[in-house]
Formats: sequence, C-alpha cells, structure tokens
Amino acid sequence: MSVIIQGSQLRTVNFGTKVDKAAATVPQNALSALFTVSGGRVVVTGIVGEVTTVIGGTTPSAKLVANPTTGADSDITTATAITGDAVGNLYGVSTVGGALGVLESVAPMPQEPFVLKAGTLDLHVSAADATGAIKWSLFYVPLDDGASVVAA
Repeated sequence: MSVIIQGSQLRTVNFGTKVDKAAATVPQNALSALFTVSGGRVVVTGIVGEVTTVIGGTTPSAKLVANPTTGADSDITTATAITGDAVGNLYGVSTVGGALGVLESVAPMPQEPFVLKAGTLDLHVSAADATGAIKWSLFYVPLDDGASVVAA
C-alpha cells in the first residue's frame, strides 16, 4: 500500500503552520494589526498578501511593521507604492529591511526566515484616502515552546 502525502502536510513540513487573515480594508494613514504573536517568539518562514479589491487613493504606500508587546516598533519592509494594484496582485517579503515585494502573479518568500517577538505584525498604509482590501497568509514555526500566531 502506498502512502500519499497531502499538499497541506507537505506545506506544513516545509514552511510550518499556516495562519490566514481574511480580506480586510487597508488602513488609512495608520497601522492595522494583521497577526498576533503570543506565548513567546516565532520564526516567520513566509508571508503572502493578495489584493482582493483594487487599491486606490492618493499614492498609498505600504509596509509591514513588527509591533512587539515590549520594545520599539521595527519596519520589516520599506514602504512600497501600491496605488492601483489590481485584484490578484501578490505581496511578500524576500529580505527583512527590503522593499515589500509587489508583483502581479509572483510573491517572494523570505530568503532567510525572521523572528518576531510577542506582539503584532502590522500593515501600515500611508494615504489617508487609501481604499481596497488585501487577504494575508503567514507561515511560522514556534521558536519558544507555547508560542503561537493568530489572525488579528
């Protein structure tokens, strides 16, 4: 008898646990929590956003920000223009401190995983009149026993 490995099992082995955040309207010149980390530190092995409603507004830019429970916020990516991004465009992180990757049909995964402390992983969008929506998926492995991530 042959054993068939399911896609979800293979994904978990390669990238860790997957947490999905349903599509939500982008924040307007503000931070908005995407995911909450609790119980310790986690290793983020990937994060992918997908536009579900066209992004509009006066030149909005977006970046991902680590917002720990203790300590100062840290930009995970630099701000990238998202004006006019179409439904289906993908966002990702290839390098911490680099630009938010924005491509029509390809999203980068981190070349090197990164660690988040307890707190939130936030999206910051710069335009006060920004519109549109994005859904997100985050992949992680607990670094500390009991650490976990949930959609915010």
